[in-house]
Amino acid sequence: MRSESVGLGGFESTTTPAAAAAVFGDQVEQAEHFVELLAEHGVERGLIGPREIDRLWERHVLNSAVIGEHIPRGVRVVDVGSGAGLPGVPLAIARPDLDIVLLEPMARRVDWLSEVAETLGLPITIVRGRAEEKAIRQQLGLADVVTARAVAPLARLASWCLPLVRSSGTLVALKGASAADEIERDRAAVRKAGGGEPRLAECGAGVLETPSTVVVIERVEQRKPERSRRRSGARSR
Repeated sequence: MRSESVGLGGFESTTTPAAAAAVFGDQVEQAEHFVELLAEHGVERGLIGPREIDRLWERHVLNSAVIGEHIPRGVRVVDVGSGAGLPGVPLAIARPDLDIVLLEPMARRVDWLSEVAETLGLPITIVRGRAEEKAIRQQLGLADVVTARAVAPLARLASWCLPLVRSSGTLVALKGASAADEIERDRAAVRKAGGGEPRLAECGAGVLETPSTVVVIERVEQRKPERSRRRSGARSR
């Protein structure tokens, strides 16, 4: 299969890899259309760099979709800092069973995401705002899963995203080669933000040439300190 589009500097072409059918199944044409949109408009609209066009599938679309391996069926997902639609849009294509909300602070990117959702016919919700904003947290409520890709270091990401996750839900963060170092460095900050022990995992093994790396963090129940049995003003005998 082959997708063709006009990108920055003239004609560009992207070949659909064999792994796409395995990842997207019957929705592979929707995924191809998304790649076409990114290749045609992504650079001019400041969504991706010009060097990314030739590796849209492997580096961006497929590695976003496979994080669904760590997401249960039929749950509510909030994708924080969606940007060009990664990982939220590929995930929505590959997993139509999910209820997905894309959260993005920049107006021009929100416009892009709305256009993509309409063009591809994706039943996703798009919200403009930042995860750390109190009003946004109240608007969104709690999600079963929160996803994020290349948004911030793990400590900051946990402080932004874990308050959006219900108890026993998970944060699934796409990370690169530094993921293990981030876990070691930011473990205490993750606990402070309400997370359990961060877990390093791979997605797409056996399907992708280079599997995706994710950090999975469960939102733990926050224990309230026990109240003193004695009133603060009572004397001891």
